[in-house]
Amino acid sequence: MRLALALGRRNLGRTWPNPSVGAVVVAGPPGQERIVGQGATAPGGRPHAETEALAMAGAAARGATLYVTLEPCSHHGRTPPCTDAILAAGLARVVTAIADPDPRVAGRGHGLIEAAGLALTTGMLRAEAARDHLGHVLRVTEGRPAVSLKLARTQDGFAAGTPRDRLRITGAVADGAVHLWRMHADAIMVGIGTARADDPALTVRLPGLSGRSPLRVILDSHLRLQPSSALVRAAHDVPTLVITTRAAPAHARRTLTTFGVEVAGVAADPAGRVDLRSALALLAERGITRLCSEGGPYLADALAAADLVDTCTLITGPAALGHADGLPALGPRLALAIESGHLRAVESLVLGPDRAVTYERSHPCSPVSSPTSEPSSASAATRACDG
Repeated sequence: MRLALALGRRNLGRTWPNPSVGAVVVAGPPGQERIVGQGATAPGGRPHAETEALAMAGAAARGATLYVTLEPCSHHGRTPPCTDAILAAGLARVVTAIADPDPRVAGRGHGLIEAAGLALTTGMLRAEAARDHLGHVLRVTEGRPAVSLKLARTQDGFAAGTPRDRLRITGAVADGAVHLWRMHADAIMVGIGTARADDPALTVRLPGLSGRSPLRVILDSHLRLQPSSALVRAAHDVPTLVITTRAAPAHARRTLTTFGVEVAGVAADPAGRVDLRSALALLAERGITRLCSEGGPYLADALAAADLVDTCTLITGPAALGHADGLPALGPRLALAIESGHLRAVESLVLGPDRAVTYERSHPCSPVSSPTSEPSSASAATRACDG
C-alpha cells in the first residue's frame, strides 16, 4: 500500500477532476509474494490506476491481491467502472485505504467486490491516503478544493519590509521545494495585491518540469490586473483565470480576455470583494481539487477567517528584518488558528538554512483526527470516512 500511495502522489496536480490514485497487484504464496503490476491515474484523469495495474499484471492477476488507495469506481463514465475490470481479472483479494464519498461510488464499489466473493480489506494506511485524497473528498462533500497556504517569514516574523528594505527571505533549497509544491497543485492562487506588488510568474521553474505549471488564479475584485504584468503576458502559454465580482468593469474584462486571460465573475462579500467561498465553489465546479495559495498575509488571513485553510506551510528564513515597520506574515485569524490548535503542526523540514513547518486542520478523514487503530471492514471504513 505504501508503494500504491507513492505511485498516486507522482501525478498529484495532473489528474483533476479525478483523484490521483495508486494501485499495485501482488501475486504469489505467503512469503513469496511479488509485484506483478502497478499503475497510477494517468494525466487528465484516465485511464484509472486499477486498470493500468491490472493490464500490466495480465494473467498473473488471477488469484492475486490488488492494493488501491481509494475505493474503486463502480459507475459508467467515459470509461467502464474499475470494479468490472477487477472482477474480470480473477483477483482473490482487494485491499483499499479509504472509501470514496462520491455518491456514484460511496460504498457501492466495496459492495460489488464483496458480493462477487472476493476478500476485502479496507482502512489500510487510511491516514496517509486521507491526506493524499483530501482535495477529492472536500470537492465531493463540501463543494470546494483543499486549500494549502504557503507563507515565508523572517526570523522576527515579517513577510515584507518597507520599500527601502532589500528583503530575500528564503534560500535556493526552500525555493525549489516551493516549486515542487506548485507542481503537485491543481491551481495556484494569489490576490491582486500580491500580483501588483510582486509581479510573480507563478510557474514551475525546475529543470525539465516547466510543463507542470498549474492553473494560475488571481482574485481581483475590480480588475486592476495590468496587461503589462508577467501573469497576463504569459497567459497564452500558461492557463490563467481571474476571478472578479459581477460588478467589475466590462472594458477591463474585455482587455484581459484579448490577452488570453479567462475572467469569471462571482458574488461579492459585504465589503465588495470577491466572496472567497463563491470563488472556491467556482474552482470546484471546474474540477479543481488542490489549491495552493501564495497570495501573502492578507489573503491567507481572509481564508483563515472564513475557515477555509486545510494546511499551512510556514517557511522561516535565517535572517531578521530588524525593525517593526514590516508586514507580519501571520495575520490575527491565522495566528489564532495555529495558537488554538485548530491548525496543528504535523511536519517540520530543514530546507538548507530555512525551516518549513506544516500545520494541518482536522477533518473526518484526516491524519490528525484518524483513530489509532485502522478499520478492518468495509462498513467500518465507510462510517469513518463518510459519516
